Amino acid sequence: MLCFSGYTGQLTTRYLSTHPQRAEFTFAVGARSREKLEKLAKDLNLGDDVELVQVDVTNADDVERAVANAKVVVNTVGPYWRWGTNVVKACAKLGKGYLDLSGEGHWVARMIWHYDYLATKTGAVIVPACGLDSVPSDIAAFLANKTLKALAGLESTIERTDTAVEVKGTVSGGTLNTIMTVLEEVPKHELAHGTRAYALSPGLTGRPNPPLRLLYTLPASSPRVYGSFFVMAPTNRQIVQRTWGLHQLAALRGGPKEKALAYGPDFTYDEFLATPSALGAVLMSAAFAVFGLALLLPPVRWILKKIRPPGTGGSYESLENGHMTYTSITTSSPDSAGKQTYVRTSQRGRGDPGYLLTSMMIAEGALALVLDKKDLPALAQQGGILTPMSALGDVLIRRLEGTGRFEFESEVVLAPNEESRKTR
Repeated sequence: MLCFSGYTGQLTTRYLSTHPQRAEFTFAVGARSREKLEKLAKDLNLGDDVELVQVDVTNADDVERAVANAKVVVNTVGPYWRWGTNVVKACAKLGKGYLDLSGEGHWVARMIWHYDYLATKTGAVIVPACGLDSVPSDIAAFLANKTLKALAGLESTIERTDTAVEVKGTVSGGTLNTIMTVLEEVPKHELAHGTRAYALSPGLTGRPNPPLRLLYTLPASSPRVYGSFFVMAPTNRQIVQRTWGLHQLAALRGGPKEKALAYGPDFTYDEFLATPSALGAVLMSAAFAVFGLALLLPPVRWILKKIRPPGTGGSYESLENGHMTYTSITTSSPDSAGKQTYVRTSQRGRGDPGYLLTSMMIAEGALALVLDKKDLPALAQQGGILTPMSALGDVLIRRLEGTGRFEFESEVVLAPNEESRKTR
């Protein structure tokens, strides 16, 4: 396994170096600077069995040489529009596993266009967005679909999944770097194409996206849950839509196993940032809108570049203070009697979501490719540019539960405010 290292890459390396299954895999760490690599090895007390690989990700030949002996590559160096393409290209060409933390739908769309077919031919399993962007969102619909079908059978389908997100953690300067790259480097036509609804879906288009609004609410919830626009929602929705499209396409060609993973033609996904009150939600949505418009002005971007936070997080100890909670309500399509079923899916994580938990998500995803390949979904056996759930599915969920940091629960709610029946 080869990890391309930024700050989250350091956390991933730290996590892997002390993993309970450490004796079952080998890994190397890659970066442009030899000096930084040696400092990382010293700071983390890495043993001689961890190889240090000096590599320039802007040099395609350099990258190809670096990944040639790896089974799986973990790329935590963004913005991916600027730094990620050569790594994906090398992995697709050489048939390697690949995971990243991209929240850049336009770039993922470009990678699909250029390298998805090649990856299916070489057996490469390419999994973008394998961190807070967009693992919890992908899990929300995946688990709810399993719970719904356990109650109502393979023919049951989903009308929509709505997710309320609560996160407490550190804001990264790297996130702002990505936003600046989108505004200043990505061609406008490519950005428009890459951010449209179902841009990542494999040739299938579903129901229109839910509209943007000032006030969001979670269906079938008591007490009422309110929320505002969530800046990560558009990319997360695109990843969920690719999972939807991949499973729908497989169901059209396959049998019961494939149908069990399909959400159905009516499926839509939406998520929002939970707030304490409706008024707070409206004010926060308005603030997001104003901030988004302000970013279109070059002087505002210039000021933000001067005052932005560093691209690294805090101390390891400070990363223990964060948490995440994702609460989803999935509504089934009406049955023959017009009745709909509700599924409540909860995900909780202990630790800074954007750094500590993200490093665990991508590390456990990589270990699933290295150690559990035979247990992965059928799509992972075929290769291609996939998503966390279409490539890793239940294996990743079990691995995250095994860390002791994550909890997952999915239960059927027969009607709003009635007693639930837990299925996971």
